[in-house]
Amino acid sequence: MPVTEALKLTCAACGQANRVPLARLGDAPKCGICGAVLVDGAVHELDAASHDKVTRGDGLPVLVDYWAPWCGPCRMMAPEFAKAAKALEGQARLMKLNTEDHPQISARAGIRGIPALILYRNGREVARLAGARPAADILAFVRQHAV
Repeated sequence: MPVTEALKLTCAACGQANRVPLARLGDAPKCGICGAVLVDGAVHELDAASHDKVTRGDGLPVLVDYWAPWCGPCRMMAPEFAKAAKALEGQARLMKLNTEDHPQISARAGIRGIPALILYRNGREVARLAGARPAADILAFVRQHAV
């Protein structure tokens, strides 16, 4: 019996690690515990625990937007980040972390200004991008460094 290649994807909702066969990546795979869709082209909010699990163990590249609700450029970039997430569906996962709610994570990541984008792949930071960006810049950044 042949071994099916699979990716490990962490559920942003409950933190559960899931193995997803590569052939099923485009079928909107769901978490085996909570049923949340794992790859849907949407931006998902992370908490401290899910941030660490997703950035350290996911099989797809993960781009995290470190932001805060009071940040005007962060709010302006949100729709562009969502457009990029949709365009990168199945190639990368785009997540957000509220630095107001999780200052320990942003301090550990060395965030000095927001919005800040950090791209993770295979459990390691690959690249950073500072400031609000249009979707085209976000796509080019991810494709240059991860896809």
